[in-house]
Amino acid sequence: MSLIHEIDYGTPASKSEKLVTLTIDGREITVPEGTSIMRAAMEAGIEVPKLCASDMMDAFGSCRLCLVEIDGRAGMPASCTTPVAAGISVSTQTQRLKDVRRGVMELYISDHPLDCLTCAANGDCELQDMAGAVGLRDVRYGYDGENHVTARNNGEINAKWAPKDESNPYFTYDPAKCIVCSRCVRACEEVQGTFALTISGRGFDSRVSAGMNEDFVSSECVSCGACVQACPTATLTEKSVIEIGQPEHSVVTTCAYCGVGCSFKAEMRGEELVRMVPWKDGQANRGHSCVKGRFAYGYSNHRDRILNPMVREKVTDPWREVTWEEAFAHVASEFRRIQYQYGRDSVGGITSSRCTNEETFLVQKLVRAGFGNNNVDTCARVCHSPTGYGLNQTFGTSAGTQDFDSVEHTDVAVIIGANPTDGHPVFASRLKKRLRQGAKLIVIDPRRIDLVRSAHVEASYHLPLKPGTNVAILTAIAHVIVTEGLANEAFIRERCDWSEFEDWAAFVAEPHHSPEATEAYTGVPPELVRGAARLYATGGNGAIYYGLGVTEHSQGSTTVMAIANLAMLTGNIGRPGVGVNPLRGQNNVQGSCDMGSFPHELPGYRHISDDATREIFEKLWGVTLNHEPGLRIPNMLDAAVEGTFKGLYVQGEDILQSDPDTKHVAAGLAAMECVVVHDLFLNETANYAHVFLPGSTFLEKDGTFTNAERRINRVRRVMRPKNGYADWEVTQKMAQAMGLAWNYRHPSEIMDEIAATTPSFAMVSYDYLDKMGSVQWPCNEKAPLGSPIMHVDGFVRGKGKFIRTEYVATDERTGPRFPLLLTTGRILSQYNVGAQTRRTENVVWHAEDRLEIHPHDAEQRGIRDGDWVRLASRSGDTTLRALITDRVAPGVVYTTFHHPSTQANVITTDFTDWATNCPEYKVTAVQVSPSNGPSDWQRDYDEQARQSRRIAGKLEAAE
Repeated sequence: MSLIHEIDYGTPASKSEKLVTLTIDGREITVPEGTSIMRAAMEAGIEVPKLCASDMMDAFGSCRLCLVEIDGRAGMPASCTTPVAAGISVSTQTQRLKDVRRGVMELYISDHPLDCLTCAANGDCELQDMAGAVGLRDVRYGYDGENHVTARNNGEINAKWAPKDESNPYFTYDPAKCIVCSRCVRACEEVQGTFALTISGRGFDSRVSAGMNEDFVSSECVSCGACVQACPTATLTEKSVIEIGQPEHSVVTTCAYCGVGCSFKAEMRGEELVRMVPWKDGQANRGHSCVKGRFAYGYSNHRDRILNPMVREKVTDPWREVTWEEAFAHVASEFRRIQYQYGRDSVGGITSSRCTNEETFLVQKLVRAGFGNNNVDTCARVCHSPTGYGLNQTFGTSAGTQDFDSVEHTDVAVIIGANPTDGHPVFASRLKKRLRQGAKLIVIDPRRIDLVRSAHVEASYHLPLKPGTNVAILTAIAHVIVTEGLANEAFIRERCDWSEFEDWAAFVAEPHHSPEATEAYTGVPPELVRGAARLYATGGNGAIYYGLGVTEHSQGSTTVMAIANLAMLTGNIGRPGVGVNPLRGQNNVQGSCDMGSFPHELPGYRHISDDATREIFEKLWGVTLNHEPGLRIPNMLDAAVEGTFKGLYVQGEDILQSDPDTKHVAAGLAAMECVVVHDLFLNETANYAHVFLPGSTFLEKDGTFTNAERRINRVRRVMRPKNGYADWEVTQKMAQAMGLAWNYRHPSEIMDEIAATTPSFAMVSYDYLDKMGSVQWPCNEKAPLGSPIMHVDGFVRGKGKFIRTEYVATDERTGPRFPLLLTTGRILSQYNVGAQTRRTENVVWHAEDRLEIHPHDAEQRGIRDGDWVRLASRSGDTTLRALITDRVAPGVVYTTFHHPSTQANVITTDFTDWATNCPEYKVTAVQVSPSNGPSDWQRDYDEQARQSRRIAGKLEAAE
């Protein structure tokens, strides 16, 4: 193995279809019109020296190393900023060019410390490379670095010198080594879109500045790593590289955080991970990253990680370490006993959206073929199951319609119930780039998210609706489009059922659906609704992106259908730049749904009652499958409390922290006789577990993830599992202990079984993925290259179906006792329940969950910023500290759910979506009042968790 080196062509590729032929160094070259001379040369294998250029950013032309000569033209233009022209003859290496380049390089080196042997970038320094490329052998201007290289010059204090900034936990900034190429500044602007960096001063006084001469960690920098990746010297360097040294081999794999599914090069020394570098050929991220994927991988070596199986008789006992064989035998014995004593349906399993497709497939197979029931569910149901139901009803498929590249063709983007800059930051960067190019933005959210107004981005409309009124707003938008004659009639007649449309159009045209009538309960001024509706209907390519703020409601499925109605109404389906795009929360939410993790569906979204589908699996598995749907998680917990459900296998999920109504979850778990938790850490659910099976990280296994755009990406093992087994092996060995004759030798064999049984995966194999890079399902004989865009010529179900979406207010209402509405969300630096990110340096940015409250509501309650407050609902109460902000409207409060000490879900109710049981996290009636600190419940919970994590013969494993 060796390092994977990616070619930097200096400037971005031209998208022109017109070709131009020119001559470079005597060689005839044909490239698209608009290509820079630098890129044209590089594509022909001729490398022009450069320092300020990178193909991740637009040409800049400041370093003056890439000069060339063009026959018939005076001067020496920069090859990065000069486009090709037909018939020109370019020289890249003449004596004149050599002399100029050496002179330029002398100036750089005269103001740069020559500590190459002890520099962290030694061996990976473009300045070093270019000095060699231009033949630099001497510096006529000396090496003293009179500007800012040294703290003292000739014994005198050098006021121009600045110390190294080590405030960021992941990288350092050393001004002494900066050559002011501006690549970091441009990466922050053009790639990330944060505009956190600038060049302060002029001439020799110039240097990079974070914000207004702040340190990096205090500035607006979001630590995406784009500046570090762009830096050609050691000015910006990963601390891991400084500590470990340069990597010696790399493996391309897929990030295990959000649903964007970024591709990374895991750069290694032996089995030690040096750094994660975003891969430019990654079709989801195109060489960009966020703070989590780029830097927050340290949890894999955290001291809290459990590496040995453990067993205990009662949850009040300390854990006892056992061998893997003992653990498997114990689980098999207990599950057999429970099913003999309480019946076949008394056990079940929960799959994880953090695990691979192959691992998820095996868990549902274990439940169906081993347990003999369909009691399998997944965390995907508690976030995006309404997406599957709503889009299946209207379009005929259970997934988003576009790839992420599609946003580059979008003219109007609608963001509803999502916060991409925090939840899906790499996609957000791509969206912001399109917005800076002139696309328009509509934000529908109770909270003023960053995209409403940030650097060089401002929404045309922000509809700050009251939580729980999504359906009313979307139907009001449809009312405007229908009544004002803005519908795309030609598309509807061709692609949809016209009689169903007429019925639906008459429904939305009713006066009580107008923006004026709905304002009474949505709180959105009608002129904003009408303006947004007209913009979406007439502004060109319209794309809708949505998140958990849509699905996690009692009308989540209705809202998804309302979104689909809008897309069909305006003809925004089936081409680049449009569509209905769910932003999946976790890395494999889409995949866990695809793999049959629901109690009523086999892989590929085929109902368990379908005889023909069951026969496919029965023949292959050699069992008879139960045709009755099984229990969802809430039903399992209810049955446990009732005494009929006693055993549960939980792979990679933490339902005690992530599921609603924490007290009910705890009661259900406490009533079970054998809870098996398979995870990296003793999570909150493990407080009630009887068996703990240590898990493996994404760095320690092979497999695939399926991201939000249906892209199937390879996950490649870069180190051996520290616990001894990859997760798929643990599930297989447990199945073998229960008498199942499984004998997979590699996850590729599991994917082969998935492909053989699931039509949308028919052509997917590891060899094919290695060849293609990645594919988007459906990938079969009809679509051998995959399907970046769905419903191009027609809907999967045939005709698109318009469905009435009557607004029904949630049963969760405010009143005198609970006058405020709580909604929840995520923050950039943390991920889901925080089990991974809380065990990294990301806690620097978010050490605790805070309650956002409007200044008016805070003043009424005598609450100041930072005060402890009691947050109470009909379900329970907790305490946390207040953050006073006008991001939320009066009457609305907001918090995150990343820290178990807060346990925000002790507040949420058991109300769910009418079609899928997806919990209503986003609307909870609450009261906020001053507090003196943690509640009695929190103190009791912390003590119970502490007692539960005792390991016999060891110190406590602290969560």
